[in-house]
Amino acid sequence: FSESPLYSQTPPTSPVSVATAGASSTAAAAGGGGYVIQGGYVLGAGGTPTAGGGGGGQSYSSPNSRAPPATPTTQRFKYCDVLFPQVQWLCDNYEGAEGVSLPRCTLYYHYLLHCQEQKLEPVNAASFGKLIRSVFMGLRTRRLGTRGNSKYHYYGLRIKSGSPLLRLMDEQQHMAMRQQPFSQKNRVKPVQKSQGITNGTVGGIGQQQGSTLCDISAQVQQYQQFLEASKQLPDFVEIDLQDRTLPGGILLEHLKAFQTLYREHCEAILDVMVNLQFTLVETLWKSFWRFSQSNDAESLNLHNESEKRLPKSCLVVLCKFEPVLRWTRECDNLLYQTLVEILIPDVLRPIPSALTQAIRNFAKSLENWLTGAMMNIPEEMVRIKVVCIGSFSQTLRRYTSLNHLAQAARAVLQNSAQINQMLSDLNRVDFNNVQEQASWVCQCEDSLIQRLEQDFKATLQQQNSLEQWATWLDSVVSQVLKPYEHNPMALPKAAKVFLLNWSFYSSMVIRDLTLRSAASFGSFHLIRLLYDEYMYYLIEHRVAQARGETPIAVMAEFASTVKSRTSQDIEKGK
Repeated sequence: FSESPLYSQTPPTSPVSVATAGASSTAAAAGGGGYVIQGGYVLGAGGTPTAGGGGGGQSYSSPNSRAPPATPTTQRFKYCDVLFPQVQWLCDNYEGAEGVSLPRCTLYYHYLLHCQEQKLEPVNAASFGKLIRSVFMGLRTRRLGTRGNSKYHYYGLRIKSGSPLLRLMDEQQHMAMRQQPFSQKNRVKPVQKSQGITNGTVGGIGQQQGSTLCDISAQVQQYQQFLEASKQLPDFVEIDLQDRTLPGGILLEHLKAFQTLYREHCEAILDVMVNLQFTLVETLWKSFWRFSQSNDAESLNLHNESEKRLPKSCLVVLCKFEPVLRWTRECDNLLYQTLVEILIPDVLRPIPSALTQAIRNFAKSLENWLTGAMMNIPEEMVRIKVVCIGSFSQTLRRYTSLNHLAQAARAVLQNSAQINQMLSDLNRVDFNNVQEQASWVCQCEDSLIQRLEQDFKATLQQQNSLEQWATWLDSVVSQVLKPYEHNPMALPKAAKVFLLNWSFYSSMVIRDLTLRSAASFGSFHLIRLLYDEYMYYLIEHRVAQARGETPIAVMAEFASTVKSRTSQDIEKGK
């Protein structure tokens, strides 16, 4: 938090109207005096500073003197209660204590929930930090956590034992494990429980986990604007038995129960993802696939409830049934495509680095979480689920990398001096020589290459924005794939050939720039990386559109084919 004052340093000489969290309050004591929190002190209406609830004759304490423990003083509480209902809430829910800490983002998150419930407009984090320090004297700030994941904590502050805030984490975990879908109305709001919210803990592991988990989920309101939070999960098709008989011991009711439970399970995953509670995905997987190492009463009750709806013995049998396997793969592809479009609705739009990193870390953990949760499930189902989640994970990492490249390239494209240098260097490239060398490999028409060269130079000279470049790249893809519009079988191969040709030509141009020691080589290299990746993105979507599938499904099918070939090669080697 910044150290800028919350309010003006000029003591008021008349009753003060103070607006905070959307509510204006005029503090008027019996004698007509008003009070305002300022720099950690309470000022009387006559401008006499009072500190720590002392009388008007007290002076400001030295900024270097050691402050007493973080405890709200009686007079400070009295004055603050007149001006700020939020301060009453602070004092009701938090208390000073030695040896404990609370992440700052967690405290601010609690405040946002309070404002939401009371229909108040919250102040920003910096102003809220000033308010906290004015209520709890001697509050210290420490940076805690592992290297690279450390976060600021309020040291000497904790949630009161009787506060309802302590129940937030337990309620959220219970809600997730029950797999009850949230309503659309509630889903677009910040969740009111978070696994990342922890009370002040003493030292070590719990403390670090709390600070790490609260990074994103505790600031969901801040990042919600970057998500497509209103997007809903498409309807799932019915399981197509294809005239197959049900396995022994399986009734049609069991099949229907599996469909219903799986739909609820997918909706629960969607809800926790919208609220950026990534770690709860593992909890949901363990709950659905009946993996539990806990014998506490609540876990047993949840297990018994699931058993009533669909016994695990039936679940295991269904996981070997081909129509169920095929249906599950289709549902997963729909779910993961929806999640990608929620988390990264526009690959070119700037995304906060903290959100990008959280998504990448989440993507890296997915396969281990899934395989751990499905330890007692038949291999046939595990294999399908792993392929789908692998495609989802790879897509998230690719799109976040593409987004990172886009933001770096945006700075280059907005720099007139760099653009002019790039244009000057590009005009020195011998494109005839490039075409002669590349034509033997690519066999592209000379007219197409010349047109692309001219368009590229013209677009560069116009100093177009990144979005305009993206439009041009999209038009290039449309032009190249137009002959295959009505031939979905031939389009994927033509698209792959174009990607290879595009990459080969661009590498030849980069080589020429390198040999000429072009001053703008670094800028061209960055632009080339972005355009190659964006071309891949465009081609991926065109192929999926032509086949009537999702991009996730296309990539998953390819991954499955590669794994199958690898397995066959290994078997032959034996």
